[in-house]
Amino acid sequence: MTINTRNLVWNKPGFWLGFSLTLILAVALAACAPAATPTAAPAATTAPAAASAAAPSGQSNNAGSNNLILATTTSTQDSGLLDVLIPMFEKSSGLTVKTVAVGSGAAITMGQQGNADVLLVHSPAAEKQFMTDGWGKDRALIMHNDFIIVGPTADPAKIKGLAVVDAFKVLAAAGAADATKVQFFGRNDKSGTSVMELSLWKKAAVDPVGAKAAWYASTGQGMGQTLTLTSQKAGYTITDRATYLANKDKLQLDILVQGDKSLLNVYHVITVNSDKWPKVNYTGAMTFLKYMTDPTTQDFLSKFGVDKYGQPLFFPDSTKTDADLGLN
Repeated sequence: MTINTRNLVWNKPGFWLGFSLTLILAVALAACAPAATPTAAPAATTAPAAASAAAPSGQSNNAGSNNLILATTTSTQDSGLLDVLIPMFEKSSGLTVKTVAVGSGAAITMGQQGNADVLLVHSPAAEKQFMTDGWGKDRALIMHNDFIIVGPTADPAKIKGLAVVDAFKVLAAAGAADATKVQFFGRNDKSGTSVMELSLWKKAAVDPVGAKAAWYASTGQGMGQTLTLTSQKAGYTITDRATYLANKDKLQLDILVQGDKSLLNVYHVITVNSDKWPKVNYTGAMTFLKYMTDPTTQDFLSKFGVDKYGQPLFFPDSTKTDADLGLN
């Protein structure tokens, strides 16, 4: 079959003129259109090399650098200590510190995962296990204060002046009798304060967490936030003295139980083991440990808080041993 090309559309008069005008118009419109908004790249089918390692998220990579990750307790933050101490240390050492203030349990976990270079914590039993398991390299005694039991001035449970274990027994009985009048707020976050609190309940032969006691509430929060909540609810809690004093003006809580030897609250600095985590800044961690045990820093700790509260918030201990403080 023969095709007559004269009858094809592109041989019709005016076709090429119309085609050219259409093409020019299309190009002009494309040039004037707004640029497309970038969208997130689709998920890669193969993980990038940097993300293929099984290292925990946030792992310290500070070896040989001027950066230092300090994992510490909320009490050192909430008491105002770190607001003064860290700038002093940075000026002295030339290091830049990233502070992560969590409970001691969470801080110790960060050390186990290589997500911190150095720890400042107050949970002696957990610290010993940390060292025994090889996660820590050096451990130094720094300071202490004490735990106290606080509650409303009216003290509906009538625990003021009791021995600490007796106070916990009375709190449990009063709460069981009327949970609308007596409530206890515990952190239940594996912090040093929570470990102390739960050990006292155990001594009192009470398990409010396991029993889901109506008079007991777990906050899961830091010490400052737990104190605020306890005050708002006119309840009871256990706290370190430093955080209580630093927040006292904002609280409707009185010290009801104090002075028991079992309420000692001891702080240590621990360097994370660089043999297990080669990328941690061990040199910087040791610089921090030495700074904290230096006589000048220890003198500063002995005076911190005196001008504002009439008493120091911490007592220096670098020249003592754990045995001197009654720790096993």
